Amino acid sequence: MVFRSPLELYPTPLLVPGFADGPALLAARARSPDARAAALPPPPALPALSFTAEQVAGVCETLEETGDVERLGRFLWSLPVAPPGACEALDKHEAIQRARAVVAYHTGSFRELYRILESHRFTKESHGKLQAMWLEAHYQEAEKLRGRPLGPVDKYRVRKKFPLPRTIWDGEQKTHCFKERTRGLLREWYLQDPYPNPSKKRELAQATGLTPTQVGNWFKNRRQRDRAAAAKNRLQHHGLSQSGLRGLSDPNPGPAEAASPSASVSSSAERADGATVLSVTDSDSDFDV
Repeated sequence: MVFRSPLELYPTPLLVPGFADGPALLAARARSPDARAAALPPPPALPALSFTAEQVAGVCETLEETGDVERLGRFLWSLPVAPPGACEALDKHEAIQRARAVVAYHTGSFRELYRILESHRFTKESHGKLQAMWLEAHYQEAEKLRGRPLGPVDKYRVRKKFPLPRTIWDGEQKTHCFKERTRGLLREWYLQDPYPNPSKKRELAQATGLTPTQVGNWFKNRRQRDRAAAAKNRLQHHGLSQSGLRGLSDPNPGPAEAASPSASVSSSAERADGATVLSVTDSDSDFDV
């Protein structure tokens, strides 16, 4: 038996029903999005947001105040799709944007943090916390790039390279020294407990307007300065006692030699007193590092 193709049996394509226009029709249907959409079943409807922007902001503020960043992040991710009008209301609400910035900072998503801080104008009440996150994020990126901790000069250069955006800065020059009232509160708590626990740090942060990290750094630096001042005083008192023993060991000191021990004692005592005063003064000049 000899098999023949349809072209041999029907030399003219018009004689084969649907043969000529079949491929073209199929290709046209494949290219038509309306045809594909008609063939596919409709997608399931996504859950709509049933909370107002004020309700979402209230939950964000509560979780942010408790410091539970993990639950705050889960709450933001669990929000269903909102209609266009509700999305704009969420994006304009400061508490929600601040919560998103906190989650981005703690998860290491610094690019997202910078985008949030630069695209939304925050009120002055939020500036302190957002400025601290902006600077600390740039510090961490610089430390990772350089492979070593940053010193005060390095941090100064980072601040110069990445200035605060006007969305979280009111234009006033930021000082990196604590105010006198803040230092007074910190000194009072330091005399009571030089090693505050995390809850006390948070309480101090709320009372002073600082962050818990800044409070911890102040206590750490104060303890280091006090230890250095105590070591310096011990060395000076040791030198004072040695000079007194040398004066007692000489039975017939000359006029100049007789005057030198007392002068040495008084000058050493003045240095010791000056060092004591200096240690207190130095501990008050606290830099925000």
